[in-house]
Amino acid sequence: MEKLGLTKENWKQFVEWIWDFIPGLISAIVILFVGMWVINIFSRMLRKFFQKKDYDETLENFLYEIISIGLKILLLILVITQLGVQTSSLVAILGAAGLAVGLALQGSLANFAGGVLILFFKPFKIGDFIEAQGISGTVKEISIFTTKLNTFGNQLAIIPNGKLSNDNIVNYSSEGIRRDKIDIGISYTSNIKEAKDILLDLINSQEEVLKDPVPEIYVSDLGDSAVTLSLRYWASNEDFWAVHFYTIEETKKRFEDKGISIPFPQREIRILSNAMELQNTLKKEQ
Repeated sequence: MEKLGLTKENWKQFVEWIWDFIPGLISAIVILFVGMWVINIFSRMLRKFFQKKDYDETLENFLYEIISIGLKILLLILVITQLGVQTSSLVAILGAAGLAVGLALQGSLANFAGGVLILFFKPFKIGDFIEAQGISGTVKEISIFTTKLNTFGNQLAIIPNGKLSNDNIVNYSSEGIRRDKIDIGISYTSNIKEAKDILLDLINSQEEVLKDPVPEIYVSDLGDSAVTLSLRYWASNEDFWAVHFYTIEETKKRFEDKGISIPFPQREIRILSNAMELQNTLKKEQ
């Protein structure tokens, strides 16, 4: 022991400290395991409570995560205190650590603040179809730091809440109904009134199309090779795309049956033969 730099007195003090520390260590371990067991039971009870109540699913997940993390932090403080660390010292250590972590994780704190803003203002909820940060998809999950979207191709997109709360968001599901606008070109030789009647008859024959507001059609442009008709109507979110694709396909069929052509871009080239002959004559004379 003397070679290790420990006298009998120091060794005796070390052994006494170990014996004094072991009860606190055992208590801390017991408190840790019992505390985690209690937190897990409480978390399950909290989840069942939320399921019985008709709360917003976003709010449920957010509160669940906040409460779970808060309880675990309190348990950690209790365990550390049980090991003999003074509360005042612990508060000072946590304060310094919190400042350092806060400076290192500014982006994460911004995402946390963004999650709080999303929860408070509710620009969207789980199940809504939104477009944000150049990504379109159905909201699958809203957590403290990120929001998860299922894209049209069934990919999982994860967007930080900080960026999401500070940028434009288009929520296609919030209003329940949507207005569609389909532009269709017909040739200049086609009958505009007949084409408009065909389109109105087509759109009014679909039960999924809302009759109030009334569907409308008008000439929106006189292009280089086509007269553009714009068809506008309203449909529910559930029926929107089915009506959209059916209308486009059926329009072509009905126009073909009535002899109304849908032109493609084309150019007209005129050759002035007299001018070319004159030019050739001039060249020969030179």
